[in-house]
Amino acid sequence: MARYSLSYQSKTMVAVADTAAMTDNGYATFLQGGSATMLLKVNEVYIGGEDTASTPTTMVFARDSTVAATGISGNFNAALDGSATAPGTLAVFGSVSTTKPQRSSTLHLLQLSLNTYGGISRWQARYGEEISIITATQPLGECSLSSVTGTGKISGHVLYELV
Repeated sequence: MARYSLSYQSKTMVAVADTAAMTDNGYATFLQGGSATMLLKVNEVYIGGEDTASTPTTMVFARDSTVAATGISGNFNAALDGSATAPGTLAVFGSVSTTKPQRSSTLHLLQLSLNTYGGISRWQARYGEEISIITATQPLGECSLSSVTGTGKISGHVLYELV
């Protein structure tokens, strides 16, 4: 079991409606299982605002009704333990993809609103209450962090465990 930090930097959000295709680099990230049996457990979601003026931004961490295909780039992923041995298959992540993720209209998991003029939003799971992502298909195989309203500039991370 290895723990990872999936981080993103200086992303300007593009507000998107539920079940609409997201815009490359216009959302923070998606996180998807790398195989049909992979289990990921999300322990923390952190967002930090980087705007130079008041910009209320309604962010949501939700399951996706259409999952990204061919995650290409846009984010960083690193093992938290320097001595961890990488598994044979890694999680798929990013904010650029050939098929764009689409947020489910019914499976919103976390509401993480903030004023991106220096504001922060942070969620931490209690032990045993982590958000799980299993497989690589919808509706349980991918979650994304995106804006419902607002166009704030953010950086942050998603801490997760590959079980």
